[in-house]
Amino acid sequence: MASREVLERVKKVTGRVLGLDPGTIEDNANFVFDLGAESSQSIELVAGFEEEFGIEMEEDAALAVQTVGDAATFIAKYLK
Repeated sequence: MASREVLERVKKVTGRVLGLDPGTIEDNANFVFDLGAESSQSIELVAGFEEEFGIEMEEDAALAVQTVGDAATFIAKYLK
């Protein structure tokens, strides 16, 4: 799966969870500082990514990811 596709799907889930237009989400946007994610939403994001990609991630490591682009890179490792 191409990383661009992963990135777009990450933005789609992020937009849905945080109530944002995925088209306005920058690749380097920080979930907390730029997009306003609260701690409960961070857990929702991880669950959303797992559902979207059909994977199960290590939760502590997933919650440590801070930007949209880093999330796509992190998820791509599970897709190999």
